[in-house]
Amino acid sequence: MRRRRPARYTLWLARTGAAPRTFSLPAWVPAALVVFLAAWSAFNLYLWNRTAEMRGLQLRLASLSGQARQLTLRLEAEKTRNDALSQEAQEVMKSLESLEAEINRLRERAGMPRIRLTPARSGPKGPKGGAALPPEPGDLFLQARHRLTGLAGDLGELESRLDATLRREEALPRGYPLRGHTRITSYFGNRRNPFGGRRYEFHDGLDFSAPYGTPVHATAPGVVVQAGWNGPFGQSVTLDHGYGYRTLYGHLSRLGARVGQRLEAGEVLGWVGSTGRSTGAHLHYTVMRYGVAVDPRAYLP
Repeated sequence: MRRRRPARYTLWLARTGAAPRTFSLPAWVPAALVVFLAAWSAFNLYLWNRTAEMRGLQLRLASLSGQARQLTLRLEAEKTRNDALSQEAQEVMKSLESLEAEINRLRERAGMPRIRLTPARSGPKGPKGGAALPPEPGDLFLQARHRLTGLAGDLGELESRLDATLRREEALPRGYPLRGHTRITSYFGNRRNPFGGRRYEFHDGLDFSAPYGTPVHATAPGVVVQAGWNGPFGQSVTLDHGYGYRTLYGHLSRLGARVGQRLEAGEVLGWVGSTGRSTGAHLHYTVMRYGVAVDPRAYLP
């Protein structure tokens, strides 16, 4: 039996003017070459696809990077704006606190209860624990604006009450009725009788030593309700200051006011003398509260 020879391929290469040359190749070589070329083409196609995919990813990454930069700029701008709003909100709250302190000071003078303008800082709702977050600037602005809106009515009431308080305070006798003469020679209360007789008597005012003819000044604004001779007080002037207050200035040498006349604090109403029940030139000064004489020292500086 004859042995089968393996298949082979013969290549002829011819060149003009030269003898042809032949090459004999095994049958598997062309097949291997075809497989190699197919594999090489597939590999190159794979590399091209990967390169295209990488280019696409690079373009996408560049786009995302640009968006990230824009977002970063927007976040920085928002942070700057938020910081400015926070600073402004803090300044508003400081101004509101100062306004609150001043208003409460005036309300106390007017006999009114204190109020709160600054918003109460309530803690976050839900489970407790961790660091408390500061209130948003917008929330602070809204709270402050809401409170300031309602403040208009409070200020109207405060103005009315404060005006009444100031008028009442203005009606209070204050200071000395003489300028530069503050020595008291006889005090309010029981004293030894300067004329003998009964050993002690009640003195319903203060006696100020002063030279004859020294001007006497009103210690508060008021209306003259008495001017002229007044028994033991001699020539005297009585002022009604309102709110239950009256003052009497006695032993005057002459009068400088008439009944019905309105005097302001500090105006001259007469001059020191020694008329009436007196042992020498001086001024008798009485302060009355709802018709009852009280110690004038409480109304002196």
